[in-house]
Amino acid sequence: MNETATLEFSAETKELGDKLAELNLKQAKELSDYLKEEHGIEPAAGGAVMMAGPAAGGEGGAVEEKTEFDVVLTGFGDKKLDVVKVVKAITGASLMESKKMVEACPATLKEAASKEDADKIKADVEAAGGSIELK
Repeated sequence: MNETATLEFSAETKELGDKLAELNLKQAKELSDYLKEEHGIEPAAGGAVMMAGPAAGGEGGAVEEKTEFDVVLTGFGDKKLDVVKVVKAITGASLMESKKMVEACPATLKEAASKEDADKIKADVEAAGGSIELK
């Protein structure tokens, strides 16, 4: 009794569905506003209509790139003192607090850092002998 149900769709439904899936975010928002104003139809739970466009790839299949990262120290290698100094410079914490942070790996050094800041922090820590993970 574990048969998979096969759904059949009309050509008109397929065409409409394909057009919706190809909408970019601006077009999906415009459609959402139109449906609300002209027909009183509102998207369920925050925008089911709007989610269709970006989920399908939006413009040219581009995936939205993450812009904020949490920088997490995952290890300090064999140069703990060098890593502690870099962590102190990054966080502005005291030497003792920085040492405790390094010894308590994994430790978040910075939250919601821009891509450039996160990459710079990662490069600085790795140059000192530590390891970083961007989340």
